[in-house]
Amino acid sequence: MQEGRKQPVAELLIKGGRVIDPAQGIDKQADVLVRDGRIAGIGKFAKKPTTLDARGLIVSPGLIDIHVHFREPGNDAEETIASGSAAAVAGGFTTVAVMPNTDPAVDSEAAVAFQIAQAERAGLARVLPIGAVSVGRKGERLAELGQMAKAGAVAFSDDGDCVRSPRLMRIALQYAAMLGKPIIDHCEDRELAGKGVMHGGFWAVKLGLDGIPPAAEETMVARDVILAEATGGRLHVAHVSTRGALDHLRRAKQRGLAVTAEVAIHHLVLTDEAVASYDPNLKVNPPLRSAEDVAALRAALADGTIDCLVSDHAPHAPEEKEVEFALAPFGLIGLETALPVLITKLIEPGVLDWPRAIAAMTCGPARVLGIEAGTLEAGRVADITLIDPETEWTIDAAAFRSRSRNCPFHGWRVKGRAAVTIVGGDVKHDTR
Repeated sequence: MQEGRKQPVAELLIKGGRVIDPAQGIDKQADVLVRDGRIAGIGKFAKKPTTLDARGLIVSPGLIDIHVHFREPGNDAEETIASGSAAAVAGGFTTVAVMPNTDPAVDSEAAVAFQIAQAERAGLARVLPIGAVSVGRKGERLAELGQMAKAGAVAFSDDGDCVRSPRLMRIALQYAAMLGKPIIDHCEDRELAGKGVMHGGFWAVKLGLDGIPPAAEETMVARDVILAEATGGRLHVAHVSTRGALDHLRRAKQRGLAVTAEVAIHHLVLTDEAVASYDPNLKVNPPLRSAEDVAALRAALADGTIDCLVSDHAPHAPEEKEVEFALAPFGLIGLETALPVLITKLIEPGVLDWPRAIAAMTCGPARVLGIEAGTLEAGRVADITLIDPETEWTIDAAAFRSRSRNCPFHGWRVKGRAAVTIVGGDVKHDTR
């Protein structure tokens, strides 16, 4: 297994793969030529001194995950930017956007610059900081959005918490609109959620656990769609999980509002019934929902109501998770399992086809963040993921590049994985 080169080669030919680039409407057998770290073209090319044999592989624009949690600064034992970046490229992701709920929060120009510097030092995936909406993520005062944008923040969010004050949310949407950045919205009414630890429904009652009702998410989605319309701001709804929230999103899109949404892969493949195992790694926020919600989410992803697939990678130390379900923190890790779980549970059964799945992990998230990525168009930076759709293997959390192991998919038999991850023409991960 190879973990990167110092410099990209002058020319790299990726030969004979199935090239899928939804941004250009491409799905065909072809070669991809990379020259000086950029895409030189898609077609048929004579063999080069440096050639990757992509026969039997899918050649995609580099995968993008716009919702991950790295714990630096603050808790290096759970995840650093370097270890998170290593997990990203191992999972096929060339770009990740990191949430600001670190300790201290990423709420200043200096904090954004620190994360960018750490990512450059690691030299693996591209790491895009998301700045906090409020100072300290306390929901009281607007953070210095302009200064963070100047330093390189691509969006703003208080993820982990909603922006409770509608007045502050309105101001944030107005200000972010002037900067051309989206507000990424963790939609949860804490009063309605109460002390809930799982989806409020039949299984919560059966298992004797406090439930989080769907209304906790849906009321906040409705509120913030209204505020987005009033301000003209760009609203991106994080980890949508309920049918009711989807109804609000559909209406917003039908009215032409600048509203987008993402879904976490675990919300597409697991239901609240899984919590019957009391596995603390299944405690996530928003919680695993009902089978009816999962079916609605799958349909919304397939029809384009949902724009992006994310992992919501949230590392935790073993001592935090190895407790009673109700006492464990929310979150699971998913960068190294997102692609194989997606292939096994959604693509292989025919729920999604390859072009739609790849669009939700490339050009979809690139459009949300307004970044020049997510395509193999000639002249663009050569961020490329080669996917082996056929290999079968067993997920082993102990082998992860991530520093944490809170993975509910450990032991799953899956099909498909990232074979090669290329960032700027440089091979960063190679399992061949």
